[in-house]
Amino acid sequence: MTALRMRARDLLTDDQLIEVRTKSSWKGIALIAHAWVLIFGAIALVAWWPNPLTWLLAVAIIGSRQLGLSILMHDGAHGSLAEGEKLNLWLSQWLCAYPVFAETRAYRRYHLKHHARTQQDDDPDLVLSAPFPVTEKSYRRKFIRDITGQTGYQQRKAQLLNAFGEPSWPLSRRLQSFRKTLGPQFLVNGILFAGLALAGVWWAYPLLWLVPMLTWMMVITRIRNIAEHAAVPDSNDPLRNTRTTRANMLERLFVAPYYVNYHLEHHLLFYVPCYNLPRIHDILSRGPHAGRMEVQPGYLAVLRLATSKPNDQDRPGAIVSNARRARSGAAVEGDQAAAGF
Repeated sequence: MTALRMRARDLLTDDQLIEVRTKSSWKGIALIAHAWVLIFGAIALVAWWPNPLTWLLAVAIIGSRQLGLSILMHDGAHGSLAEGEKLNLWLSQWLCAYPVFAETRAYRRYHLKHHARTQQDDDPDLVLSAPFPVTEKSYRRKFIRDITGQTGYQQRKAQLLNAFGEPSWPLSRRLQSFRKTLGPQFLVNGILFAGLALAGVWWAYPLLWLVPMLTWMMVITRIRNIAEHAAVPDSNDPLRNTRTTRANMLERLFVAPYYVNYHLEHHLLFYVPCYNLPRIHDILSRGPHAGRMEVQPGYLAVLRLATSKPNDQDRPGAIVSNARRARSGAAVEGDQAAAGF
């Protein structure tokens, strides 16, 4: 079955479309700067006042900004981060994607298929939403794997092995494959480590960059994936196969940075910069389609929906099998398949 389509002019007037389509390179740069200021500010806090509480706070802040960089990379994949493709791609790659071991162009090829076939059988992101709702016990197991770094470790291990290509290849070819696939990412991370070492806080790279990436970023990436498409009311209705989740100040700080919670608006008008999505939400909320829109009041409400399956139906391992069946035939390109933006 093919999902229904909605034209932009069915939703907004021409003047409104001009308003929300307008891109600003300076706004994109400001969001990137905001992410990095919070990252380095959290590192400075731990360096100035080292104790378990400040470290935990820094891990949560940095992990959320690492997701934030991925979100801004996603905007770059849509050509919405800055004016002009050259600047858009440079900002997206070097300041957003490479630091978190991602790649904009590979992600773009994969991600546009998701937009074209949202919640359909050949949607490459269906693996992220098809298993839900699950039991509370099932989600608890996932949370434990995420927060303890097991999920992040497995993802990075697979990414590294894929970068080296086939084991049967000659060493020179495998090294060439690695340089092409992950060379820029390791270069940027090497620069980050060197900068922290020069500042006298070399320990911040493993403890305050890699640890958040392998733990808290994994937790909130899963929550974001669930919020966007899991347990939606109608897979064929563009107003109900994608969800917007209202986010309070704490959720925006620790879980949903840079307007990522306005996912329904993003799917309806995917070329709109993220900072204009709240404006679209305001317009649609006063329009004739407001009653059909899938909007939840917060992330806890979404998690209650996603974990509404009775615990007596809990079957460890069944979710993996269901997800694999949902994914059969889907061509997923790049390591960002697991990110599911």
